[in-house]
Amino acid sequence: MSPAPKLFRVIGGAQNYDWGKLGSTSAVARFAKLNDPENVSIDEEKPYAELWMGTHPSVPTVSAQDRTPLRDLVRAAPEEMLGQEIIDKFGSKEGIPFLFKVLSIRKVLSIQAHPDKTLARQLHASDPKHYPDDNHKPEMAIAITDFEAFCGFRPLAEIDALLQKIPEFRELVGDDVATEFHSGVGSADVAGKKRLLQKVFSRVMNSPESKFEPLAASLVERTKADPQLFGETLADLIQRLDAQFPNDIGLFCGCLLLNHCILKSGEAMFLEAKDPHAYISGDIMECMAASDNVIRAGFTPKFKDVEVLVDCLTYSFNPVEEQKLNPAPFPRATGDAELKLYDPPIDEFSVLQTTFTSAGSEKFEGLDGPSLLIVTEGKGKVKLQGSDGALDASTGNVFFVAPRAAIELVSESKDTFTSYRAFCEA
Repeated sequence: MSPAPKLFRVIGGAQNYDWGKLGSTSAVARFAKLNDPENVSIDEEKPYAELWMGTHPSVPTVSAQDRTPLRDLVRAAPEEMLGQEIIDKFGSKEGIPFLFKVLSIRKVLSIQAHPDKTLARQLHASDPKHYPDDNHKPEMAIAITDFEAFCGFRPLAEIDALLQKIPEFRELVGDDVATEFHSGVGSADVAGKKRLLQKVFSRVMNSPESKFEPLAASLVERTKADPQLFGETLADLIQRLDAQFPNDIGLFCGCLLLNHCILKSGEAMFLEAKDPHAYISGDIMECMAASDNVIRAGFTPKFKDVEVLVDCLTYSFNPVEEQKLNPAPFPRATGDAELKLYDPPIDEFSVLQTTFTSAGSEKFEGLDGPSLLIVTEGKGKVKLQGSDGALDASTGNVFFVAPRAAIELVSESKDTFTSYRAFCEA
């Protein structure tokens, strides 16, 4: 059997969820078309939400040469495609330990959290229909365009201020819990404050529709009649999301309880297991552990597992700036590009952004695990160091890079040439 190739182009799969951007306005649609022009046509009326890259069986990534699923290629030569260190740490059954995505967001996604490994095993065993695997799902989002999201609970003083001044919020939570929360905000007992936050969240999430729907309608009217009470940004956010999901519980559990995070292109945030979050608008690169487990809270017609959600969250309440993940240098490359390493505190993945703003090249040492690279802007070349042949690498193209394969990216013009490379090392 011939050895597995160390560098080759692959084709990911697009997902057409309702919240995706429509037609050619979606980076997902444009990238999918550019990477597979003979087989992809864009329907301008259709939403294009996610482009999956990896070995997750739900949406296969395939070789561009012969359409063989990447999952099958990895299973046929696991040591060459994953590296023994990755096999020892994560096993080889599921293939690449991470799932890499492009997301193009037109409407808010469901407010959600993901289980840690222990909870994922329990949920998968008891309810495999709603929790299809037993893995955790920490994830990271890197903005390609301006991007907004909910991420983690607001600082408690902010929540308390909203409870004091917004009648609908206080009525939903109840005077008893709102008063108890107000009394405990200044406490030095962090665990006690988390329990109080859990009480507030539980009251919101366990409210029946007959109670929260009229309160949500009243809340929206108040943002129009008295926007100064909320602040311009929050009033606008509530109105925008109500237009997408009228009178939804998410107006309370998202807009009033969670941080509203704005990322500029190149900024990132990391979401640990059991942290509540939701993406609102924009285009991002997303990387996560290879799982599809979601515990939902609001802005969705799908199954909401309220009891599990209320019980499992961390109830951390950090300021929005602390949710962001600052990039680090990447010393294992030399050349002319600007490099930013997004390296979250988990084992399954890191993401490297490489940007050229003029002609030049960048040589990368081999990494001790598999990686997937996508070009998001411009065009250039990618090749194995020391080889004569180079592959065209233009917007939308995706490549698999084998462990320990030293590669070179080449920009041949002054135009911006940007790529993102997700990788795993043990």
